[in-house]
Amino acid sequence: MQELQDRFGRRFHYLRLSITDACNFKCQYCLPNGYQPAGKSRFLNLDEIRRVLSGFARVGTRKVRITGGEPTLRKDFEAVLEQVAATPGVERIATTTNGYRLAEQAQTWFNAGLRQVNISIDSLEKDSFARITGDSRFDQVMRGLDRALEVGYDAVKVNVVLLKGLNGDQLPQFLRFIRQTPVDLRFIELMETGLHHDYFQAHHLSGTVIQKQLLAEGWRLDPRGADDGPALNYSHPDYAGRIGLIMPYSKDFCASCNRLRVSAIGKLHLCLFTEAGIELRDLLGAEEQQDALVARLHAALGQKEATHYLQDGNSGATPHLASIGG
Repeated sequence: MQELQDRFGRRFHYLRLSITDACNFKCQYCLPNGYQPAGKSRFLNLDEIRRVLSGFARVGTRKVRITGGEPTLRKDFEAVLEQVAATPGVERIATTTNGYRLAEQAQTWFNAGLRQVNISIDSLEKDSFARITGDSRFDQVMRGLDRALEVGYDAVKVNVVLLKGLNGDQLPQFLRFIRQTPVDLRFIELMETGLHHDYFQAHHLSGTVIQKQLLAEGWRLDPRGADDGPALNYSHPDYAGRIGLIMPYSKDFCASCNRLRVSAIGKLHLCLFTEAGIELRDLLGAEEQQDALVARLHAALGQKEATHYLQDGNSGATPHLASIGG
């Protein structure tokens, strides 16, 4: 079966599959007022998840990241992981989580097939963490990170959204942390979404500020791996951990795009921004629809744009990142 490829020659073998848009944290940059459901939620069920995974695997998907919202809020999260692991062709299973369940479930999820975990920790200062996330479970999240390292995941990464005036001056604390802790620390530029224009204007901080400081202190850019995403990864011989920079406003950021997104209600998103989603759920009801699903995926790639146009001030149709899995 032909792999997914767009008209710019980019190949897509990485699926970010959201299984809920609900979240129990109230991060300022995403859900400052908490999760506000729009009526009764009808998230993809296990059979629909199995069929969407099968369809994507047929067209070359090798890595699947389970996202949300907070994906571990789903009671069948372990079963979702097992479903991904049972999908022929999928080689790597990852998730992004706020980490609140990780300390108690890290081994169980590893046994189910999970091999990479990204934990959102926007500050290593307890008060600052609570202010940004609207949640006071900093110690619980950090215990989860420690437990993931103990279990032996292939990769443990820490996601930090850069926020001017909130954590933008905390690089020294993060550097002290990764001197002895073997995690990939990823600084992510704040991205403007439909509901957060004023917040973006007040708190956006360019990743180049961090980049210049790293280079001045002897950090060196690592070669890009074949399956790497848009992060620029830096390492230093004196540190156990690495630093990645995700700078969506930088030149040619989209040139290395290799991922597609499916929302928790079954819509294909070709980008975090630019469009409102392409319906897939009507083709997830029966096994006989797999050929039609594959055909729709190929047709959809013809609509993918060369860039997200964020640099032109276009925040697209996404109200907030939790709505399609970040």
